[in-house]
Amino acid sequence: MTKAQMQFSPVCPLPISQYPQILMAHGGGGKLMHDLIESMIVPAFSNPLLGERHDGAVFEVGPARMAFTTDSYVVKPMFFPGGDIGSLAVNGTVNDLAMCGARPLYLSAGFIIEEGLETETLWNVVNSMKRAADAAHVALVTGDTKVVDRGKGDGLFINTAGVGVIDHEFTIGPRQVRPSDAVILSGDIGRHGIAIMAAREGLEFETAIESDCAPLASLVRGLINDGIEIHCMRDLTRGGLASALVEIAEAGRVGISIEEALIPVREDVRGACEILGFDPLYLANEGRFVLFVPEAHAERAVEMMNERTYGEGATRIGTVGELSGVVLKSRIGAARIVEMFTGEQLPRIC
Repeated sequence: MTKAQMQFSPVCPLPISQYPQILMAHGGGGKLMHDLIESMIVPAFSNPLLGERHDGAVFEVGPARMAFTTDSYVVKPMFFPGGDIGSLAVNGTVNDLAMCGARPLYLSAGFIIEEGLETETLWNVVNSMKRAADAAHVALVTGDTKVVDRGKGDGLFINTAGVGVIDHEFTIGPRQVRPSDAVILSGDIGRHGIAIMAAREGLEFETAIESDCAPLASLVRGLINDGIEIHCMRDLTRGGLASALVEIAEAGRVGISIEEALIPVREDVRGACEILGFDPLYLANEGRFVLFVPEAHAERAVEMMNERTYGEGATRIGTVGELSGVVLKSRIGAARIVEMFTGEQLPRIC
Protein backbone atom coordinates (compact mmCIF):
# COMPACT_ATOMS: atom_id res chain seq x y z
CA MET A 1 0.00 0.00 0.00
CA THR A 2 1.34 3.43 -0.92
CA LYS A 3 1.69 6.32 1.48
CA ALA A 4 -1.19 8.10 -0.27
CA GLN A 5 -3.44 5.06 0.18
CA MET A 6 -2.66 4.96 3.90
CA GLN A 7 -3.77 8.53 4.46
CA PHE A 8 -7.07 9.07 6.22
CA SER A 9 -9.70 11.63 5.31
CA PRO A 10 -10.33 14.17 8.07
CA VAL A 11 -13.93 12.94 8.38
CA CYS A 12 -13.67 9.26 7.42
CA PRO A 13 -13.07 6.47 9.97
CA LEU A 14 -11.61 4.24 7.24
CA PRO A 15 -8.95 4.89 4.61
CA ILE A 16 -10.63 6.27 1.49
CA SER A 17 -8.99 3.51 -0.54
CA GLN A 18 -10.88 0.83 1.40
CA TYR A 19 -14.41 2.01 0.64
CA PRO A 20 -14.68 0.74 -2.98
CA GLN A 21 -13.51 -2.76 -2.04
CA ILE A 22 -15.86 -2.95 0.92
CA LEU A 23 -18.83 -1.74 -1.10
CA MET A 24 -18.22 -4.39 -3.74
CA ALA A 25 -17.92 -7.09 -1.10
CA HIS A 26 -21.09 -6.17 0.74
CA GLY A 27 -23.36 -4.81 -1.97
CA GLY A 28 -23.36 -1.25 -0.62
CA GLY A 29 -25.92 -1.63 2.14
CA GLY A 30 -26.45 -2.06 5.87
CA LYS A 31 -24.18 -0.57 8.50
CA LEU A 32 -21.32 0.00 6.04
CA MET A 33 -23.36 2.28 3.79
CA HIS A 34 -24.79 4.04 6.85
CA ASP A 35 -21.28 4.69 8.15
CA LEU A 36 -20.10 5.87 4.73
CA ILE A 37 -22.96 8.35 4.46
CA GLU A 38 -22.47 9.64 8.01
CA SER A 39 -18.68 9.97 7.73
CA MET A 40 -18.29 11.13 4.12
CA ILE A 41 -21.46 12.36 2.42
CA VAL A 42 -23.05 14.26 5.31
CA PRO A 43 -19.87 16.19 6.29
CA ALA A 44 -19.11 17.03 2.67
CA PHE A 45 -22.55 18.48 1.96
CA SER A 46 -23.52 19.53 5.48
CA ASN A 47 -26.61 21.75 5.64
CA PRO A 48 -29.75 21.96 7.82
CA LEU A 49 -31.99 20.12 5.36
CA LEU A 50 -29.61 17.19 4.96
CA GLY A 51 -29.06 17.16 8.71
CA GLU A 52 -32.68 16.16 9.35
CA ARG A 53 -31.84 12.56 8.28
CA HIS A 54 -35.29 12.13 6.74
CA ASP A 55 -36.55 10.28 3.64
CA GLY A 56 -36.52 13.59 1.78
CA ALA A 57 -35.82 17.29 2.20
CA VAL A 58 -38.62 19.54 3.42
CA PHE A 59 -38.34 23.24 2.58
CA GLU A 60 -40.37 26.36 1.87
CA VAL A 61 -40.96 27.98 -1.51
CA GLY A 62 -42.80 31.21 -0.84
CA PRO A 63 -45.87 30.32 1.23
CA ALA A 64 -45.73 26.63 0.27
CA ARG A 65 -43.98 23.78 2.06
CA MET A 66 -42.47 21.27 -0.34
CA ALA A 67 -40.70 17.90 -0.13
CA PHE A 68 -38.04 16.61 -2.49
CA THR A 69 -36.46 13.15 -2.70
CA THR A 70 -34.50 10.89 -5.05
CA ASP A 71 -33.62 7.21 -5.25
CA SER A 72 -31.96 4.74 -7.62
CA TYR A 73 -33.15 1.24 -8.44
CA VAL A 74 -30.85 -1.61 -9.43
CA VAL A 75 -32.99 -4.62 -8.53
CA LYS A 76 -32.14 -8.03 -9.95
CA PRO A 77 -34.14 -9.62 -11.48
CA MET A 78 -35.97 -6.72 -13.12
CA PHE A 79 -39.29 -8.61 -12.97
CA PHE A 80 -40.34 -10.44 -9.81
CA PRO A 81 -43.57 -11.71 -8.21
CA GLY A 82 -45.66 -8.69 -7.28
CA GLY A 83 -43.77 -6.06 -9.27
CA ASP A 84 -40.80 -5.02 -11.38
CA ILE A 85 -38.12 -2.35 -11.47
CA GLY A 86 -40.55 0.13 -13.05
CA SER A 87 -43.31 -0.05 -10.45
CA LEU A 88 -40.63 -0.20 -7.75
CA ALA A 89 -39.05 3.05 -8.98
CA VAL A 90 -42.33 4.94 -8.97
CA ASN A 91 -43.69 3.55 -5.71
CA GLY A 92 -40.38 3.93 -3.89
CA THR A 93 -40.12 7.63 -4.64
CA VAL A 94 -43.82 8.25 -4.00
CA ASN A 95 -43.43 6.52 -0.64
CA ASP A 96 -40.40 8.59 0.35
CA LEU A 97 -42.43 11.74 -0.27
CA ALA A 98 -45.34 10.31 1.70
CA MET A 99 -43.02 9.61 4.65
CA CYS A 100 -42.30 13.35 4.74
CA GLY A 101 -46.04 13.96 4.98
CA ALA A 102 -46.16 15.31 1.42
CA ARG A 103 -48.75 14.80 -1.29
CA PRO A 104 -46.66 13.54 -4.24
CA LEU A 105 -47.05 15.58 -7.43
CA TYR A 106 -44.27 15.14 -10.00
CA LEU A 107 -41.50 12.66 -10.78
CA SER A 108 -38.41 12.60 -12.96
CA ALA A 109 -36.87 9.41 -14.36
CA GLY A 110 -33.34 8.66 -15.47
CA PHE A 111 -32.73 5.41 -17.39
CA ILE A 112 -29.26 3.84 -17.50
CA ILE A 113 -29.67 1.29 -20.30
CA GLU A 114 -27.16 -1.41 -21.11
CA GLU A 115 -26.38 -1.90 -24.78
CA GLY A 116 -28.35 -4.88 -26.05
CA LEU A 117 -31.35 -4.59 -23.75
CA GLU A 118 -34.38 -5.80 -25.65
CA THR A 119 -36.78 -3.03 -26.66
CA GLU A 120 -39.72 -5.13 -25.50
CA THR A 121 -38.23 -5.36 -22.00
CA LEU A 122 -37.80 -1.60 -21.79
CA TRP A 123 -41.31 -1.05 -23.12
CA ASN A 124 -42.75 -3.36 -20.44
CA VAL A 125 -40.90 -1.42 -17.74
CA VAL A 126 -42.07 1.94 -19.11
CA ASN A 127 -45.68 0.77 -19.18
CA SER A 128 -45.38 -0.53 -15.64
CA MET A 129 -44.11 2.88 -14.53
CA LYS A 130 -47.04 4.54 -16.29
CA ARG A 131 -49.56 2.31 -14.49
CA ALA A 132 -47.88 2.89 -11.13
CA ALA A 133 -47.77 6.66 -11.67
CA ASP A 134 -51.47 6.73 -12.60
CA ALA A 135 -52.35 4.68 -9.51
CA ALA A 136 -50.36 7.06 -7.29
CA HIS A 137 -51.81 10.18 -9.01
CA VAL A 138 -48.40 11.57 -9.97
CA ALA A 139 -47.04 12.72 -13.33
CA LEU A 140 -43.63 11.92 -14.78
CA VAL A 141 -42.63 15.30 -16.20
CA THR A 142 -38.92 15.13 -17.07
CA GLY A 143 -36.13 12.61 -17.46
CA ASP A 144 -32.98 11.42 -19.16
CA THR A 145 -31.57 8.33 -20.87
CA LYS A 146 -28.01 7.06 -21.11
CA VAL A 147 -26.62 3.92 -22.75
CA VAL A 148 -23.60 2.10 -21.34
CA ASP A 149 -21.46 -0.57 -23.01
CA ARG A 150 -22.61 -4.16 -23.08
CA GLY A 151 -21.74 -5.88 -19.81
CA LYS A 152 -21.49 -2.60 -17.87
CA GLY A 153 -25.07 -2.01 -16.78
CA ASP A 154 -26.77 -5.34 -16.00
CA GLY A 155 -29.72 -4.52 -18.21
CA LEU A 156 -31.33 -1.45 -16.73
CA PHE A 157 -30.90 0.93 -13.79
CA ILE A 158 -33.47 3.65 -13.00
CA ASN A 159 -33.18 6.81 -10.95
CA THR A 160 -36.33 8.67 -9.94
CA ALA A 161 -36.73 11.96 -8.12
CA GLY A 162 -39.95 13.46 -6.87
CA VAL A 163 -41.49 16.60 -5.45
CA GLY A 164 -44.62 16.98 -3.39
CA VAL A 165 -46.52 19.59 -1.41
CA ILE A 166 -47.12 19.59 2.33
CA ASP A 167 -50.54 21.10 2.92
CA HIS A 168 -51.04 20.40 6.63
CA GLU A 169 -49.68 21.79 9.89
CA PHE A 170 -47.70 18.78 11.12
CA THR A 171 -43.91 18.70 11.21
CA ILE A 172 -42.91 15.10 10.53
CA GLY A 173 -39.43 13.68 11.03
CA PRO A 174 -37.14 11.67 13.34
CA ARG A 175 -36.43 14.68 15.54
CA GLN A 176 -40.16 14.96 16.36
CA VAL A 177 -40.31 11.54 18.04
CA ARG A 178 -41.06 11.84 21.77
CA PRO A 179 -40.87 9.48 24.76
CA SER A 180 -44.16 7.58 25.24
CA ASP A 181 -44.95 7.72 21.50
CA ALA A 182 -46.54 4.55 20.15
CA VAL A 183 -44.69 2.61 17.43
CA ILE A 184 -47.07 1.28 14.77
CA LEU A 185 -46.25 -1.06 11.88
CA SER A 186 -48.47 -0.88 8.80
CA GLY A 187 -48.51 -4.63 8.04
CA ASP A 188 -46.56 -7.86 7.73
CA ILE A 189 -42.87 -7.67 6.85
CA GLY A 190 -40.34 -9.57 4.77
CA ARG A 191 -42.30 -10.46 1.64
CA HIS A 192 -40.35 -8.28 -0.80
CA GLY A 193 -37.01 -9.70 0.25
CA ILE A 194 -38.16 -13.30 -0.02
CA ALA A 195 -39.93 -12.68 -3.35
CA ILE A 196 -36.71 -11.27 -4.83
CA MET A 197 -34.63 -14.14 -3.48
CA ALA A 198 -37.05 -16.74 -4.83
CA ALA A 199 -37.13 -15.13 -8.29
CA ARG A 200 -33.34 -14.72 -8.39
CA GLU A 201 -32.48 -18.24 -7.33
CA GLY A 202 -35.44 -20.11 -8.83
CA LEU A 203 -36.75 -21.19 -5.44
CA GLU A 204 -40.26 -22.53 -5.00
CA PHE A 205 -42.26 -22.54 -1.77
CA GLU A 206 -45.55 -24.21 -0.90
CA THR A 207 -47.34 -20.87 -1.25
CA ALA A 208 -46.61 -18.02 -3.65
CA ILE A 209 -44.79 -15.13 -1.97
CA GLU A 210 -45.22 -11.82 -3.76
CA SER A 211 -43.57 -8.48 -3.08
CA ASP A 212 -45.60 -5.97 -1.07
CA CYS A 213 -44.61 -3.19 -3.52
CA ALA A 214 -47.33 -0.52 -3.27
CA PRO A 215 -47.88 3.26 -3.10
CA LEU A 216 -48.50 4.47 0.45
CA ALA A 217 -49.41 8.12 -0.10
CA SER A 218 -53.17 7.61 0.03
CA LEU A 219 -52.92 5.67 3.29
CA VAL A 220 -50.80 8.42 4.85
CA ARG A 221 -53.12 11.10 3.49
CA GLY A 222 -56.06 9.35 5.16
CA LEU A 223 -54.33 9.45 8.54
CA ILE A 224 -53.51 13.14 8.16
CA ASN A 225 -57.04 14.02 7.02
CA ASP A 226 -58.46 12.12 10.01
CA GLY A 227 -56.43 14.31 12.36
CA ILE A 228 -53.90 11.72 13.54
CA GLU A 229 -50.92 13.61 14.97
CA ILE A 230 -47.96 12.03 13.17
CA HIS A 231 -44.51 12.60 14.62
CA CYS A 232 -42.47 10.44 12.25
CA MET A 233 -42.77 7.85 9.47
CA ARG A 234 -40.21 5.71 7.68
CA ASP A 235 -40.75 3.16 4.90
CA LEU A 236 -38.99 -0.14 5.50
CA THR A 237 -36.88 -0.56 2.39
CA ARG A 238 -33.21 -1.59 2.41
CA GLY A 239 -32.29 -2.79 5.88
CA GLY A 240 -35.90 -3.47 6.83
CA LEU A 241 -37.65 -2.66 10.09
CA ALA A 242 -34.52 -3.01 12.20
CA SER A 243 -32.43 -0.47 10.29
CA ALA A 244 -35.32 2.03 10.09
CA LEU A 245 -35.82 1.95 13.85
CA VAL A 246 -32.10 2.29 14.56
CA GLU A 247 -31.84 5.30 12.24
CA ILE A 248 -34.84 6.99 13.87
CA ALA A 249 -33.56 6.28 17.39
CA GLU A 250 -30.17 7.79 16.50
CA ALA A 251 -31.59 10.88 14.77
CA GLY A 252 -34.24 11.47 17.43
CA ARG A 253 -31.93 10.59 20.33
CA VAL A 254 -34.53 8.34 21.90
CA GLY A 255 -34.92 4.72 22.86
CA ILE A 256 -37.36 2.39 21.13
CA SER A 257 -38.72 -0.82 22.65
CA ILE A 258 -40.49 -3.36 20.44
CA GLU A 259 -41.95 -6.82 21.00
CA GLU A 260 -41.18 -9.69 18.64
CA ALA A 261 -44.55 -11.34 19.28
CA LEU A 262 -46.35 -8.23 18.01
CA ILE A 263 -44.46 -7.97 14.70
CA PRO A 264 -46.54 -9.60 11.93
CA VAL A 265 -44.62 -12.03 9.70
CA ARG A 266 -46.51 -14.41 7.43
CA GLU A 267 -45.89 -18.07 8.20
CA ASP A 268 -44.60 -18.79 4.70
CA VAL A 269 -42.16 -15.89 4.97
CA ARG A 270 -41.06 -16.98 8.44
CA GLY A 271 -40.50 -20.52 7.15
CA ALA A 272 -38.49 -19.27 4.17
CA CYS A 273 -36.35 -17.14 6.51
CA GLU A 274 -35.65 -20.15 8.70
CA ILE A 275 -34.61 -22.25 5.72
CA LEU A 276 -32.44 -19.53 4.16
CA GLY A 277 -31.00 -18.15 7.40
CA PHE A 278 -32.55 -14.66 7.15
CA ASP A 279 -33.94 -12.47 9.92
CA PRO A 280 -37.24 -10.89 8.77
CA LEU A 281 -36.45 -7.77 10.80
CA TYR A 282 -33.72 -6.93 8.27
CA LEU A 283 -35.49 -7.89 5.05
CA ALA A 284 -36.47 -5.10 2.65
CA ASN A 285 -40.11 -4.16 2.17
CA GLU A 286 -41.59 -1.90 -0.51
CA GLY A 287 -45.09 -1.33 0.82
CA ARG A 288 -44.65 -1.11 4.58
CA PHE A 289 -43.81 1.72 6.96
CA VAL A 290 -43.41 2.41 10.66
CA LEU A 291 -45.37 5.23 12.26
CA PHE A 292 -44.80 7.20 15.48
CA VAL A 293 -47.81 8.89 17.08
CA PRO A 294 -48.72 10.12 20.57
CA GLU A 295 -50.12 7.48 22.89
CA ALA A 296 -53.54 9.14 22.80
CA HIS A 297 -53.76 8.66 19.01
CA ALA A 298 -52.38 5.12 18.80
CA GLU A 299 -55.56 3.05 18.99
CA ARG A 300 -57.44 5.24 16.54
CA ALA A 301 -54.50 5.24 14.10
CA VAL A 302 -54.38 1.43 14.07
CA GLU A 303 -58.13 1.19 13.53
CA MET A 304 -58.10 3.68 10.67
CA MET A 305 -55.15 2.02 8.95
CA ASN A 306 -56.84 -1.38 9.05
CA GLU A 307 -59.86 0.10 7.30
CA ARG A 308 -57.78 1.33 4.33
CA THR A 309 -55.96 -0.25 1.39
CA TYR A 310 -52.34 -1.18 2.18
CA GLY A 311 -53.00 -0.72 5.90
CA GLU A 312 -54.66 -4.05 6.57
CA GLY A 313 -52.78 -5.81 9.34
CA ALA A 314 -51.46 -2.61 10.94
CA THR A 315 -50.61 -3.10 14.59
CA ARG A 316 -48.77 -1.50 17.46
CA ILE A 317 -45.37 -3.09 18.05
CA GLY A 318 -43.74 -0.92 20.71
CA THR A 319 -43.16 2.31 22.58
CA VAL A 320 -40.61 5.11 22.63
CA GLY A 321 -38.61 5.65 25.81
CA GLU A 322 -35.89 7.88 27.19
CA LEU A 323 -32.86 5.61 26.73
CA SER A 324 -31.01 5.47 23.42
CA GLY A 325 -31.03 2.57 20.99
CA VAL A 326 -33.53 -0.11 20.00
CA VAL A 327 -34.40 -3.06 22.25
CA LEU A 328 -36.37 -6.12 21.14
CA LYS A 329 -38.28 -8.25 23.64
CA SER A 330 -38.20 -11.79 22.28
CA ARG A 331 -41.05 -14.28 22.33
CA ILE A 332 -39.52 -15.94 25.41
CA GLY A 333 -39.15 -12.64 27.25
CA ALA A 334 -35.44 -12.02 26.73
CA ALA A 335 -34.22 -8.60 25.63
CA ARG A 336 -31.61 -7.94 22.95
CA ILE A 337 -30.16 -4.85 21.35
CA VAL A 338 -31.20 -4.33 17.72
CA GLU A 339 -28.39 -3.04 15.54
CA MET A 340 -27.95 -2.33 11.86
CA PHE A 341 -27.00 -5.31 9.74
CA THR A 342 -23.23 -5.27 9.28
CA GLY A 343 -23.28 -6.65 5.73
CA GLU A 344 -26.02 -7.10 3.16
CA GLN A 345 -28.50 -9.98 3.36
CA LEU A 346 -29.73 -9.63 -0.20
CA PRO A 347 -27.73 -7.37 -2.55
CA ARG A 348 -29.48 -5.73 -5.54
CA ILE A 349 -32.87 -5.95 -3.86
CA CYS A 350 -34.26 -2.50 -4.68
